[in-house]
Amino acid sequence: MKRISIVIITMMAFCITAAGQQTGAHTFALGDSVFLLDGRPFQMISGEIHYPRVPRECWRARMKMAKAMGLNTIGTYVFWNVHEPEKGHYDFSGNNDIAAFVRTAQEEGLWVVLRPSPYVCAEWEFGGYPYWLQNEKGLVVRSKEPQYLQAYRNYIKEVGKQLAPLQVNHGGNILMVQVENEYGSYSNDKEYLAINRKIFEEAGFDGLLFTCDPAPAIKNGHLPGLLPAINGVDDPAMVKQLIRTWHNGKGPFYIAEWYPAWFDWWGTKHHTVPYAQYLGKLDSVLAAGISINMYMFHGGTTRGFMNGANYNDHSPYEPQISSYDYDAPLDEAGNPTEKFMKFREVISRHLPAGQSLPPVPAPGPVIKIPAIRFTQTRNIFDLLPSPVNNKTPLTFEDLGQAYGWVLYRTTVNGGKAGLLKIREPRDYALVFINGKRAGVLDRRLNQDSLQVRLPAGKVTLDVLVENLGRINFGPYLLHNKKGITEKVLLNNKELLNWQMFRLPFDTLPAQTAKSHAPNPGNVPVLKQGTFVLSTPGDTYLDMSAWGKGVVWINGHNLGRYWEIGPQQTIYVPAEWLKQGVNQVAVLELLKPGREVLTGIDHAVLDVLK
Repeated sequence: MKRISIVIITMMAFCITAAGQQTGAHTFALGDSVFLLDGRPFQMISGEIHYPRVPRECWRARMKMAKAMGLNTIGTYVFWNVHEPEKGHYDFSGNNDIAAFVRTAQEEGLWVVLRPSPYVCAEWEFGGYPYWLQNEKGLVVRSKEPQYLQAYRNYIKEVGKQLAPLQVNHGGNILMVQVENEYGSYSNDKEYLAINRKIFEEAGFDGLLFTCDPAPAIKNGHLPGLLPAINGVDDPAMVKQLIRTWHNGKGPFYIAEWYPAWFDWWGTKHHTVPYAQYLGKLDSVLAAGISINMYMFHGGTTRGFMNGANYNDHSPYEPQISSYDYDAPLDEAGNPTEKFMKFREVISRHLPAGQSLPPVPAPGPVIKIPAIRFTQTRNIFDLLPSPVNNKTPLTFEDLGQAYGWVLYRTTVNGGKAGLLKIREPRDYALVFINGKRAGVLDRRLNQDSLQVRLPAGKVTLDVLVENLGRINFGPYLLHNKKGITEKVLLNNKELLNWQMFRLPFDTLPAQTAKSHAPNPGNVPVLKQGTFVLSTPGDTYLDMSAWGKGVVWINGHNLGRYWEIGPQQTIYVPAEWLKQGVNQVAVLELLKPGREVLTGIDHAVLDVLK
């Protein structure tokens, strides 16, 4: 016991000092029970931060907070659909500049564990896969299917160009790189996993590779020759037993995902777990010399349309909310919580004599935006582009559209009533008859039909369908197309001759001089206006009186809101505000009559309606 204690104390001493000594090339290797950095024991105390969920301007501040809590390492996924949104078109700029994120961590004295996978899960749209993979006929994700492997290989090569030079053995700060992601929960093809390893090596990742799986799946998901990390287990004896079982009786021991709470989805309560339930577990893991990655240390916000969804044979479709607060130690806005302070206390008890943690940075100022009155309102029918015509409805994928909305239009003979049935609407459909809303179909509630009454004459039938997020976990990754995915029936007769209007809202339409018009049909509207600030600061928009939609500030898509909750506010980072005039836009689907948008100085994530 005395010898073990000496090793752990030495390891803790090195893990503190080494984090600030990252210049030049290093070695990072597997010992029988510990990681070895330059031949000396090293214990990773890591926290997950996802660069797309944090404004680039805030990366450094979040990392300083990580250091202040006692972390020496940052874990992050790499998101394929962020970096290759369309086939062959790569983007590593701006907030997608993953190499800059890694270098910023190095400047702050933090190591990095990189998880390019390419499947990430992560409550992220399609689990990180780009939508266009579904347009490759016969392509099967997470398989040896040739088209998939080629697309995967092309992508990882591009990732390698950005990040392989930043591995620790090349003078960077990337300690190790994860191959696939919880694959054992999906399948057990060892040949496929071996191909993954080869793809990574061909892309220049010549350092330490590893896999990670939850305990029940580690048998299926580990690849002989690579370190099997464990997810969701924090009993030290069990962690060591599991890893030794599948790693030739040896360590080192790494918990790749340790969950301090959980994520949220629309229509269910906000998930929180008291910090007291974790303190003893964190203390025992660190005392045992086990390396750990907190998922999440800081969740941030899933902005734009990038949230995923869960779905299986036992649970309904469950799209996740935009806030990725996760009840993490650092909250959505990057402020330390009580959980942060208590975790910091635990970590500080494991520091060697004479070592101390840096002070916790002071939170930034928080402001309350004055009430905003909109200067322009346009309904969705005024924003339609040129249509695509087809006998039957086309999916988002058929139309070459990843996210947002598609409006489907056809003309039918009226003077009758009956059952309108859509097979299958994915995911949220508003039905209009001659420009007036007739009903809403919500995939969460397994709704696909409604009774309608058509007036006499020719009737215009419109169906506005929203992609609420492709499935990111489970057996249905292969069934992720959006829009009207089959056909539309009226009294069991198929409706044909459709127009499709693409409304991706990847950019906002330009404002015009068009005056505010009445909206008797409850048609969705785009409202735009301005507000003036003397001093920017972090803030929130109170969406509790609104219905459902999306908010933009100064061109930044801040994410979705929905009255059903639990999220009732939208976080606005100070870095995306400016002194003087600021632009705001709201696309409101259900309550077009709302006129005033109010600010609030705190998040509301726990109200269901």
